[in-house]
Amino acid sequence: MGPIRVVLVDDHEMILAGLKAMLAGFSGRVRVVGQAGAGKEAIRLVTSLRPDVVLLDVRLGPESGLDLCRTLTRQAPGSRVVFLSVYDDEQYVFEALRAGAGGYLLKRVDGPELVKRLEEVAQGETVVDPTLAGRMAVTAARLGRGEFWPGAGRGLTQRESEVLALLVGGLSNRAIAARLVLSEETVKSHLRALYRKLEVTDRSAAIAVALREGLFR
Repeated sequence: MGPIRVVLVDDHEMILAGLKAMLAGFSGRVRVVGQAGAGKEAIRLVTSLRPDVVLLDVRLGPESGLDLCRTLTRQAPGSRVVFLSVYDDEQYVFEALRAGAGGYLLKRVDGPELVKRLEEVAQGETVVDPTLAGRMAVTAARLGRGEFWPGAGRGLTQRESEVLALLVGGLSNRAIAARLVLSEETVKSHLRALYRKLEVTDRSAAIAVALREGLFR
């Protein structure tokens, strides 16, 4: 079949250089065919090169790797996305898998393990860093029992849940910012994220979902 063709996406040149150097030792199994430091460049590369795997960071400066993953899985469905992140948090893993990713690994992974995981993903498997897999199982069980904060089962972070509760209470963005000691821009960012997770486009629809599903009583 030949080596797995990989595109690297990270906004830090040092990370890109390190990954290329690491993977160079496995040239018979993996070949880096492109690299990008931002979303638009990544979309252009992936849609033109159609690699087997895209190795992607969760955050690309001000951009969201999760949003980029959704775009790539729509526009290049044959290229599987694997997140390589410093975020050792199972909530990020759940979000990554919801976004269509084929895997979530931590940046402390060594070369042999990374290549093995990329091969598994290229063969259609879904891979998760072993240190996170057990915690994910526990979290999934607790979510099934209705534990954690309101909306956790929908993928909302605790802060997003707090913002939604105040939204349901009728507060404006400015009032929410004051209550939570945040900037209005940060509140808007949380709103965009929770709209996406609730699959709505505006405040009224988000409130309707929250009330219909009984998230806040």
